[in-house]
Amino acid sequence: MPGKKPFTIVMPPPNVTGQLHIGHALVSTMQDILTRYHRMKGDPTLWLPGTDHAAIATETRIVAAMAEEGLTKRDVGREEFLKRAWAWKETYGGTIVRQLRRMGTSCDWTRERFTMDEGLSRAVLEVFVRLYEKGLIYRGERIINWCPECKTTLSDIEVEYEERQSFLWHIRYPGEDGSEGVIVATTRPETMLGDTAVAVHPQDERYGDFVGKEVMLPLTDRCIKVIADAAVELGFGTGALKVTPSHDRNDYEMGKRHGLAFMQIMDGRGLMNENAGVYQGLERFVCREKIAADLKEAGFLVKIEEYRHSVGTCYRCHTVIEPATSLQWFVAMRTLADEAMAAVEDGRVRLHPKSWRANFFGWMNNIRDWCISRQIWWGHRIPSWDCQDCGERIVEMDDPTRCPKCGSKNIVQEEDVLDTWFSSALWPFSTMGWPEKTEELAMFYPTSVLVTSFDILFFWVARMMMMGLHF
Repeated sequence: MPGKKPFTIVMPPPNVTGQLHIGHALVSTMQDILTRYHRMKGDPTLWLPGTDHAAIATETRIVAAMAEEGLTKRDVGREEFLKRAWAWKETYGGTIVRQLRRMGTSCDWTRERFTMDEGLSRAVLEVFVRLYEKGLIYRGERIINWCPECKTTLSDIEVEYEERQSFLWHIRYPGEDGSEGVIVATTRPETMLGDTAVAVHPQDERYGDFVGKEVMLPLTDRCIKVIADAAVELGFGTGALKVTPSHDRNDYEMGKRHGLAFMQIMDGRGLMNENAGVYQGLERFVCREKIAADLKEAGFLVKIEEYRHSVGTCYRCHTVIEPATSLQWFVAMRTLADEAMAAVEDGRVRLHPKSWRANFFGWMNNIRDWCISRQIWWGHRIPSWDCQDCGERIVEMDDPTRCPKCGSKNIVQEEDVLDTWFSSALWPFSTMGWPEKTEELAMFYPTSVLVTSFDILFFWVARMMMMGLHF
């Protein structure tokens, strides 16, 4: 219709984990009202429907269903598991579409999409490769959030914080020179086995004489150095902080600043590993109780006090997450976040209600690099291969047949898949044929309005803005 401005809404794609809930009905109704209004005005109108593969959420449901059969993922293998996953998608994705149709949603059903459709999957690979070539995707060892139950990494915004009642253990670290040493306070005594320093504030006069000296790490035969760092809170605990760079985000940064050793003491199941010495094999919370008892028996435990604090948990299974250093894939977010903030500041993107602007800018200003690798099978497999002969890393759209550096055919693909929000972030343009210059992309993108829930503003909306603006 010449002269008419197109109106476009893309449906926030429901997860194929089960059935719709009342929130879907509410949001769909609001989208339907807007769509019908613009259609009645004679505007070229598109309301594009679809569903999301919801990687970890769907895999968790499939694993639970298999457990009822007495099976695990490892029992059936990756190929068979993915067959089951696609069958699950057909069943529950079909249910969701039928529910949407029964509600009378006036979508363009000829354009229905799924985040793992062939075209969308090609767009995911295209974005990954382009960002990698620009240096905005990289593989590195950093502190990540690990769920011992789901056995995968989680991004920062997939960690939910709960107030829990716990204890603060006050532990004496004797001076290596035979002095009384220092007393540290911790909510996680099991992690002391990975301590590589004790930190105090440089202005804390109580510990000035200790800085640069060594203290004994209780229950071990190791000595660790006392360091001064302004990140230590003067008012917390005793003023002396145990530093465990491999199992605490703040300690990780401190460890990098001071060149400390990094020592992991747990495996992916939340069990103590070989670095834990006699505690190897114990579940982390069982180890906590054992450590506390041994500290008391050895005379290192000064006191225990009740303490209520915020604990990070997995947003899917609510297991307490374990910060850990791990080799993973990340998106460098600073450049992308700045582009998105500029779009809100100059009015190209408007948030309703306006009160959410403060939340948006607060999160974007403090954004950290996004861990996008997941140790699961259902999802877009990372397009990276390692040559087993020369060590070359190959990141390409299409599966390579040989190493471009040495010619070897002995190349192995990365096992991990991408965070489900990576593909969701491309939803508005990947559903319209990008990177091809299609007619629908030219007419209906960028979209006009997004109606969605506030709880995915950062999971989805902010990342979608970043990807849309960048590409």
